[in-house]
Amino acid sequence: MAKKFFKLILLNRWSALVHDLTCVPLALTLAYWLRFNLGPIPLQYQQSLLTLILFAVPVQGIFFWYSGLYRGLWRFASIPDLVRIFKVVGLGSLVILAITFLWTRLQGIPRSVFLLYPLLLVAGLSASRIAYRWYKDNRLGFSSQEGTRTLIVGAGRAGEMLVRDLLHRVEYHPLAFLDDTPGMYKREIHGVPVQGGTHQLGDICRLLSVELVLFAIPSANKALLQRLVLECNQIGVRCQTLPSVFEMAGHQVDAKKLRSVTVEDLLGREVVELDYDAIAGYLTGKVVLVTGGGGSIGSELCRQIAAQKPAQLIVFDNGEFNLYTIEYELRHSLSNIVFDAVLGDVKNQDRVNWLFKTYRPDVVYHAAAYKHVPMVEANPVEGVGNNIFGTKVVADAADRYSAGRFVLVSTDKAVNPVNVMGATKRIAEIYCQNLNSRSKTQFITTRFGNVLGSAGSVVPLFQKQIEKGGPVTVTHKDITRYFMTIPESVSLILQAGAMGGGGEIFVLDMGKPVLIHDLAKQMIQLSGLKVEKDIKIVYTGLRPGEKLYEELLHESEVLKRTTHEKLFLAHSRNVDWSWLGNQLAELERVSVSRDVGKMLTIMHDIVPEFKE
Repeated sequence: MAKKFFKLILLNRWSALVHDLTCVPLALTLAYWLRFNLGPIPLQYQQSLLTLILFAVPVQGIFFWYSGLYRGLWRFASIPDLVRIFKVVGLGSLVILAITFLWTRLQGIPRSVFLLYPLLLVAGLSASRIAYRWYKDNRLGFSSQEGTRTLIVGAGRAGEMLVRDLLHRVEYHPLAFLDDTPGMYKREIHGVPVQGGTHQLGDICRLLSVELVLFAIPSANKALLQRLVLECNQIGVRCQTLPSVFEMAGHQVDAKKLRSVTVEDLLGREVVELDYDAIAGYLTGKVVLVTGGGGSIGSELCRQIAAQKPAQLIVFDNGEFNLYTIEYELRHSLSNIVFDAVLGDVKNQDRVNWLFKTYRPDVVYHAAAYKHVPMVEANPVEGVGNNIFGTKVVADAADRYSAGRFVLVSTDKAVNPVNVMGATKRIAEIYCQNLNSRSKTQFITTRFGNVLGSAGSVVPLFQKQIEKGGPVTVTHKDITRYFMTIPESVSLILQAGAMGGGGEIFVLDMGKPVLIHDLAKQMIQLSGLKVEKDIKIVYTGLRPGEKLYEELLHESEVLKRTTHEKLFLAHSRNVDWSWLGNQLAELERVSVSRDVGKMLTIMHDIVPEFKE
């Protein structure tokens, strides 16, 4: 099959070359004919015409072949191909003129031929390609007869690039555009008309018997996208979207990029503006360590840090499969980065000391944590060991080996915690904040809410329940959560790392909280199903340690604005260092003996706002 394919390509190239070479004598003959006012060519000039043809065909053929003129397909002939034709014909004409001058001193050759010939040849080569493309795009009325009947929302640059690609694919039949831009109504883009605004989606779909709606608005606000998706669901029309501006950065718009609309598209926020110079300033050329680098947040940290060209990236994780997965991805997608995957546990002081002594990281992102609330509630000793003492081991090593910055990835559940997981993260925050004033390392904390699609989050759970036919389980009809996408949260963590001077808690702007009931409904609708009719929503009651709503700061913290609109600064109380050390030593002792009662009492002493 592959042999036949390559033979076909070669045959097409030779056919195109033969066509172009045939145009050379035709252009020269026509140039002579025009020179003599469309009358007979005098006999004494016919010999010079023959001489010119003998020189021009091989010279022009060499230029044709080695110019790359036959790498593309005539079906997709475009402006770059026309520019290449101009260059090839121009250079070929100059060489032909030089050879002819040396051979004949231009005797018997009208000078005007050297002006007419290149113009005629360019016209012949270009016109044939344009005509072929027009024929292929319109053959047998294909563009109005075959393929899925498609409506494109968004007639901007993304929409223009998308429809240009769709017109070359038999599986799509672009019928019309919708766009809210004033003055676009009744305009045409590549022959496809703009039929109205987005408020006419339902009417246009019914009028044109649309089978598929494509959203070509990567920068659209989420409220608009939610409305359009809901309307598509109501009228029973499939919809797909181009990825967001963030995902599309540096990529060409085409049909291959189209995908189903996800809950991230509906609940994620507008694109975050970052100070990339500041981020690059503390990451480029530095040795960077990410603990928990195989997890949802940790792996995205690795991707975005790698894009800043660090001198070396070290990924530390105790999950063998997670570590293998991110290692495989980075080694195959970023071959130019120095990268090491290290298996180990943050609680193992010997392993962590070896890690810091061996690599001497300049920047540390501590993302390793147990974060699943019910799981930590059922296994409190393990939560304390990993989230508190694992953090302490890594933070102490960062101090001991003089890392420049240490960024702790925390959670909104650390605020007024009602569960063990939240309390452990709050104690980790307190330790890092207070260690900052005793260390040359800058200890910075970032605090944010739930991340869409992260391991253990509600989104994958709902997806599995929908795939099984339901029911979708929600703990309480009034429960709310803050949500942001993984790329957005990680981008803000990197930005906070650039802005922090040490000791701060950066609170990420999480936008408005989302009713989990509404999230469940949207996910059911995105699956093309109807709530209660196809999939039921069942309320199961709050789980141990679960809040109805989350908070991003507690009473003793004052939230201040920063230079970045999505980042706020919370200054919390300092504690006596000797007292904190004694409390942690006692907490470690009782946790080793698995005395959960005493362990919780000490945690209440360190975090008075901790209310189980």
